[in-house]
Amino acid sequence: MLIRAYREADREALKRITVEAFDGVSIDQNLEQRFGPVAGHDWRWRKARHIDDDLAAEGAAAWVAEDEGGEVVGYVTTRADRAAGVGFIPNLAVRAGRRGEGVGRRLIEHALQQFREAGLEVARIETLEQNPVGRHLYPAYGFVEVARQIHYAVRLQAAGATGAPSR
Repeated sequence: MLIRAYREADREALKRITVEAFDGVSIDQNLEQRFGPVAGHDWRWRKARHIDDDLAAEGAAAWVAEDEGGEVVGYVTTRADRAAGVGFIPNLAVRAGRRGEGVGRRLIEHALQQFREAGLEVARIETLEQNPVGRHLYPAYGFVEVARQIHYAVRLQAAGATGAPSR
């Protein structure tokens, strides 16, 4: 297993892995379950676009796990805010057939090492409560819960959905 820097040719593979890995643990999927497809797109389309956002962000980097045959089997995206001393892992995913082999662990270790080498002081990662893998894996690396966040959504074009409180 090789962990290497992201190459533009990896983008579509990262998007495929993202959609596969976040099935059942995605805010975008939760939105769709509640409201149906939005703007003619399903949750997979929206979640795959997160890769584009991750790669375009200031201080962004991505690392790819490649197997012996050269196939991309996982990735981690990172953002480094050097001024704030904080590194952030927006997305981490491993192909279904390769989970349980330590790929995710190696990717987290690599990201944390990159943050250390950049002189950062704290690393952040987020997961949904409904994601048992993240809730187990991240504390194993010393991540501690510092906050909980609730995501709300409202249908803007539905009859009666004014966004104003009901009386």
